[in-house]
Amino acid sequence: MKKIRFGIISTAKIGQSEIIPAMRQSQLCEVTAISSRSKSSAQKVADELGIAKTYGSTEELLADPDIDAVYNPLPNHLHVPVTIQAMEAGKHVLCEKPISMDAQEAELLLEKSKECPTLRVMEAFVYRFHPQWQKVKDLVKEGEIGDLKTITSHFFYYNDDENNIRNFPEMGGGGLMDIGCYCISMSRFIFESEPKHLKAFMRFDPEFGVDRLTHGIMEFEKGTSSFSCGTQQSNRQEAVIAGDKGHIVLPSPFNPGSGADAEIHLFKQKKKEIIEIAESNQYSLMCDAFARSILDDTEVPTPLEDAVANMMVIDAVRETAS
Repeated sequence: MKKIRFGIISTAKIGQSEIIPAMRQSQLCEVTAISSRSKSSAQKVADELGIAKTYGSTEELLADPDIDAVYNPLPNHLHVPVTIQAMEAGKHVLCEKPISMDAQEAELLLEKSKECPTLRVMEAFVYRFHPQWQKVKDLVKEGEIGDLKTITSHFFYYNDDENNIRNFPEMGGGGLMDIGCYCISMSRFIFESEPKHLKAFMRFDPEFGVDRLTHGIMEFEKGTSSFSCGTQQSNRQEAVIAGDKGHIVLPSPFNPGSGADAEIHLFKQKKKEIIEIAESNQYSLMCDAFARSILDDTEVPTPLEDAVANMMVIDAVRETAS
């Protein structure tokens, strides 16, 4: 079976802990090279993870003719510039979320992609590939909770590290960009539409200058969605999808592990049903889906138009925040 040969740009933690192991478990991907700002750093990770080729710069990796696609997990402010650089080198790109710093930059990437119709570019919103969300979509469409009315989601963790890129505003740090983007994407995914109106509240860290607490309320044609995200609170995530005849609770909506983490709790007619989801690696599923679009020359599962739309909502949150 043909596999897509990936080069990993940078030695970012998510690449080492999630993407590279996931690609090894996948059916259609293989990791052939990794780059870093220094070849020694790349070599250290390559030795640990068994990667054949190492490069001391992104440019060197992109020049490798044996690489079909790249994974871009760089800081947010480098997502679009490096993705365009990769496309100009003839590589397909799986880019970490959020796709850009703002909607204007995302639109620039979309226009660039139209100039390269044979290349595939996708924003890596991994949660959409987990079977629990496919099941939730089915439950909503089948009317198991009646008419969809409202969604509530929370996503929190604690990070006060002054050296962490998530605490640098010029790099696209802060809670909204890092984790609030999930809540927004998920709401759009379930409502299958864009919000008409929204209102937001943001609180900023006085030292770092990034938002450490953001709360938003979005109005869709058929209902509402509210979300909270924060980077200086105890770890917590949850999503509730409610209709007029029942509701669904996801204890771990965005990065579920195994067992209870991946359960779907369905409440209707005063009864609770626990739907167990088989253990799966959402990163492997995402990588295979992206690779399949390359091999079959089809559209990616989440096109760049969706990424632009998500950034438009993020921009609106920042613009209306008080």
